[in-house]
Amino acid sequence: MTEAYQFANGYGDLTCLPIFSQAANGVPHGVPSGLDPAVASPPAPTSNVDWALVSTLRAQASEQLSQVVQSGRARLDKEAQQELGRSIVLDLIESAMAEAVDAGLGSWSPSKQQATAQAVFDSLFRLGRLQPLVDDDRIENIVIVGHDNVQLELIGGTLVPGPSVADSDQELIDFLVFLASRSEVNARSFSEAQPSLHMRLDGGSRLAAVAWVTTRPSVVIRRHRLMRVTLDDLVERDMMTPVLASFLRAAVRARCSIVVAGAQGAGKTTLVRALCAEIDELEAIGTFETEYELHLHELGRHKVVIPWEARPGSGERGPDGRQSGEFTLDEALVDSFRFNLSRQIVGEVRGKEIWAMIKAMESGTGSISTTHAADAVAAVRKLVTCAMEAGPHVTQGLATSKLAATVDLIVQLSLQTKVVPGGAHRTRRVAEVIALAPGEKEPGYATTHVFRTDAAGVAVPDVLPDEYRRLAQHGFDLAAYLASQPLGART
Repeated sequence: MTEAYQFANGYGDLTCLPIFSQAANGVPHGVPSGLDPAVASPPAPTSNVDWALVSTLRAQASEQLSQVVQSGRARLDKEAQQELGRSIVLDLIESAMAEAVDAGLGSWSPSKQQATAQAVFDSLFRLGRLQPLVDDDRIENIVIVGHDNVQLELIGGTLVPGPSVADSDQELIDFLVFLASRSEVNARSFSEAQPSLHMRLDGGSRLAAVAWVTTRPSVVIRRHRLMRVTLDDLVERDMMTPVLASFLRAAVRARCSIVVAGAQGAGKTTLVRALCAEIDELEAIGTFETEYELHLHELGRHKVVIPWEARPGSGERGPDGRQSGEFTLDEALVDSFRFNLSRQIVGEVRGKEIWAMIKAMESGTGSISTTHAADAVAAVRKLVTCAMEAGPHVTQGLATSKLAATVDLIVQLSLQTKVVPGGAHRTRRVAEVIALAPGEKEPGYATTHVFRTDAAGVAVPDVLPDEYRRLAQHGFDLAAYLASQPLGART
């Protein structure tokens, strides 16, 4: 009696495989009990998977699934398509096993059957060879420079090498093209004509990729591990002091407009989520992002959250310079003024979308945004530059005056990397907070360090403008702040 026959008749039918028991968008494996996630080893390559066979079976399954969908025999939603896909995959696995036995190659072990079926399903509906990395709760960021050069940042900040995610750079590019085009809601183009890709993934992760204009295809996947996070949680993680947390909490409640700045990977989005957690649950919130990252609409903290996502256009640009189907954040913000929102949260500002941020902040409802900058004062200069990218009609003076009049606070995050045995360790902290106000002379604005960086890199009290004393009525621990001020700053 062959092992294949034993599996079909002794181990139970193929529908017992794990792909029939998991959620449609994947269930994270989590960190095993007793395992320190900061030093945990990354997933090893799946040694019993023939990836060439997986590629062939995925193509066959994709063709069969497309034939059913296009035939119009039934209208299948995403979940139904995946259920049908599971059945197709298992039929193909059974055929492949029979062909292997007939060819004298021996039968497959149960573990190989399971691993191959899962790999084909993941390649068809999920992230293929990337899926085990995205599912692993020990991993925070995935950095890929070529199919075989993978670095994983674990949740404790340690950097370790990861397994190859394709058999060649071309295979990696092909999969990214497939991944970008299959979205039912917001498909993206990824080609030599459009060599960069930014998109959200199922489960909330963000993917950025580039190819053709770099020597090797490069990908970064940011896993948003801290979703339901509060300022108190960040205090416990030594990201800020209790006094600073009380100041930021009060600033949100008092509807101050806040920009969170820092390097890539410094934790800006995490801090914005924590700030938004301080907004009353009955306030109606609108979020405006190029790709969903905040996911406030999925957290359940607030009764009304309407998320807007920009949509890139396609094809040639028209006389107005726009591509067909393009939907900008500026358009989304204009629409939002008819939705009775209490707060408008504009996500990351990298360029012209700053005008959406300025419009939101001009409404005076207390908006929050993020940007990349080396320090808080540099963030002001960066935002001025972004505003001027809108065209020659935006002068430096106009950009400066708009920002100085609308932004109240800039919260700067620091990211420090320390080399340790076996990799590197990263520490994230709030480094400083400045208050921004209009200025009469050059450069056109005035800054005050409400919290400065001490020798240990921690944000500590410095100078408090008089108008921010009012935050005490919103929960700011003014007494603790004044007690920690340097002597020269006390009044």
